[in-house]
Amino acid sequence: METPPPIGKNIQKFRQSKHLTLNILSERSGVSKAMLSQIESDKVNPTIATVWKIARGLNIDIHDILDVNPQPKRDFIKNPTSGSGHVIETTEHGVTIRILSPLNMVEDLEMYLISFEPHTKLPSEPHFAGTQEFLTVIKGNVKVKAGENECMMKKGDFLMYHCDIEHTISCDSNVPAIIHLVVRYTPDKHL
Repeated sequence: METPPPIGKNIQKFRQSKHLTLNILSERSGVSKAMLSQIESDKVNPTIATVWKIARGLNIDIHDILDVNPQPKRDFIKNPTSGSGHVIETTEHGVTIRILSPLNMVEDLEMYLISFEPHTKLPSEPHFAGTQEFLTVIKGNVKVKAGENECMMKKGDFLMYHCDIEHTISCDSNVPAIIHLVVRYTPDKHL
């Protein structure tokens, strides 16, 4: 007789590899935190419908959870914005923010294309502890201020800084600026 797949352990392995708490997976899947905890500790045997919901919440295929030796798949190319409508733009006070990353990546890794009209700024409150931003200037000049530190940047410059403190990106010149910004959260952000 074949041994059934370790569904609970597989779910736990994928959840932890994606740095998700039970709360976050519960929100994404629609399965209660208590049920997820019982499934992961092999106290209950979930229905196929429940496993399907969890797989969708983890953004993986249901077969990955049912596999005896699941491994995160790394051999794919995915264009999440192609025809999916997940590119969102907002303009406020002369700053246009275009969100490039898909919604399911929020709170892990976010990517933006940000345009500044002359003499505009984008102030930000502190993010979760340990969060970093990676900024590349595509056009023009910008000034980045994080806490007491300040850096002037021009086209082609790259800067990485902690953004778990108040920080501001500004275009103080008479010429518009465009930047590409990546925000990377740390695994302990959900604690």
